Amino acid sequence: MMIARLKGRLEAKGENHVIIEVGGIGFKVYVPASLLDSWEGTGREVELFTHLHVRENELSLYGCGSQEELTVFELLLRVSGVGPKTALAVLSALPPDSLRMVVVQENAEALARVPGIGPKTAKKLIFDLKDKIGVGVPPMAAPVLTDADAEVIAALTALGYSVVEAQAALQSLPKEEMEIEERVRLALAYFARA
Repeated sequence: MMIARLKGRLEAKGENHVIIEVGGIGFKVYVPASLLDSWEGTGREVELFTHLHVRENELSLYGCGSQEELTVFELLLRVSGVGPKTALAVLSALPPDSLRMVVVQENAEALARVPGIGPKTAKKLIFDLKDKIGVGVPPMAAPVLTDADAEVIAALTALGYSVVEAQAALQSLPKEEMEIEERVRLALAYFARA
């Protein structure tokens, strides 16, 4: 049995998954945090491109918002030591375009900031994906998070904001150098204005 795509009504949202009703059947699908955060409310029609992960005693369904994102998810799964939860964590932190830039620039530090990815796994991901994911990427196509940016996002998500909200606040910050505490304060001010 292979489930390649689901189109149905969004019934519920969990911490890391959604329930999609298709023909009277509710499918539990694990999705990237960025997609989960972008879907407001329930009851709306949604579409997911899916990957059915089969283990000895479990069938799990993982979903992405686009075919491109699913392709990247499946590429990540081909890397030894990377399971579906880790691949989902990578896509939650780095959309496909950003991941391509990280791989092309061999920026292991950016990958190592993803929860569940250490420096060794980050280097392995770059080595394994370089010829597969970096093809056709123009230089500087997508910005890569700096350490300061990652700390701001971590602080905001620790305060209960979603990754998408934290990234939006980060984009509103001035480009000049400043202390992390000041950047977090300005990001919080962004939410007060929004």
